[in-house]
Amino acid sequence: MIRRLYDWTLSLASGPRAPAALGTVSFVESSVFPIPPDILLIPMVISQRAKAWWYALICTITSVLGGILGYMIGAVLYVQVAEPILSFYGYLDKFQQFQNLFETWGWWFVFFAGLTPFPYKVITIASGAFALNLPIFIVASIVSRGLRFFVVAGLLYFFGPPIRTFIEKRLGLVFTVFVVLLVGGFVVIKFI
Repeated sequence: MIRRLYDWTLSLASGPRAPAALGTVSFVESSVFPIPPDILLIPMVISQRAKAWWYALICTITSVLGGILGYMIGAVLYVQVAEPILSFYGYLDKFQQFQNLFETWGWWFVFFAGLTPFPYKVITIASGAFALNLPIFIVASIVSRGLRFFVVAGLLYFFGPPIRTFIEKRLGLVFTVFVVLLVGGFVVIKFI
């Protein structure tokens, strides 16, 4: 099933409705869909590099809007909608552990998780379920999702097709290194 979803998502990247498909996939990925928008973003930027920044903006805006939907699912429809989604992805048992992370780290957790390959839908639902301040959630989402999509688009814009293979094979590593460098920068600034 996941393979069929992946193939279907990838086929959307070459059609005339690719930007609408990109926005749709980015929106639903933030709350329920298992395939990340990078699957569309990467081939779209490769095929039309001049539109790289536009595609990254589409991803960012629709991902944040989808994140707000995920937040609302967690806040208002936890039992009816969120539990089945979390169960489907195998996160229901671990979900209560997120509460401790949210109480300790708040928006930082949303920010870092929004950059990594960790399923963003789990973070959006948890943010609503654990009543993270909505404006703070939105700002953390804008910054983290924007960084994620603009970095991918920028790498593809400047380095073209060779970077595609690297990103597709090592997306998790790329963003983990970026997050480590970012956190390291904040630690250095704090102690200087």
